[in-house]
Amino acid sequence: MRIILVEDDLLLAEGIISGLRRFHYQVEHCSKGTQLLSALEVSEFAAVILDLGLLDGCSLPLIDKIRKKGLTIPIMVLTALDDIDNKLQALNAGADDYMIKPFDLRELEVRLRVLARRFQSRVDDELCVAGIRLNLASQHCDFLGKEVALTKREFMLMREFMQHPDRIRTRQHLEELSYGWEGEVDSNAIEVHIHNLRKKFDAGTLKTIRSVGYMLVSHHAE
Repeated sequence: MRIILVEDDLLLAEGIISGLRRFHYQVEHCSKGTQLLSALEVSEFAAVILDLGLLDGCSLPLIDKIRKKGLTIPIMVLTALDDIDNKLQALNAGADDYMIKPFDLRELEVRLRVLARRFQSRVDDELCVAGIRLNLASQHCDFLGKEVALTKREFMLMREFMQHPDRIRTRQHLEELSYGWEGEVDSNAIEVHIHNLRKKFDAGTLKTIRSVGYMLVSHHAE
């Protein structure tokens, strides 16, 4: 899952990024609200983690701008102020959840999964498509009842495909999801990952959309 973190405390940001990457998240980082708005216009993310007190101003108007643009992306607010008025203002502005600093990264990860479930209208953390079963909590995968070992990037790709079955995922989006803004990507890196995944599942499950990207075909399910 690819998320964007808006946090101007670089030490805290590095800790969040490092922690979430251990859970197979791709985390992009910016420190200003204006950078977030620009990023949301050109890239696709599964969630926003937003510090309520940025150096370039309070994030409440920023949340309002995002919602007025019609963006429904889940927003998790971080705040150092354990004050009910601040919480209510953030939620009323359009935030979906909040956490008080300091916090445990394990709780942040669970809350992100809960937001994703709610946003995708799921009741649990298990994805089942085309005979493939992927548990987002345990990171366990099986195909037609047999366990399948996935690398970190294979897991990230399958989670993306299974959360959006029968929808084209562009090559650019898959590269950003797997390697991030700063990552160096070989020209055929995604093709290699797709080739390896096809060997682990039904070869027809992942369909190539020429010159665009790839799609997980759900009608292969039993």
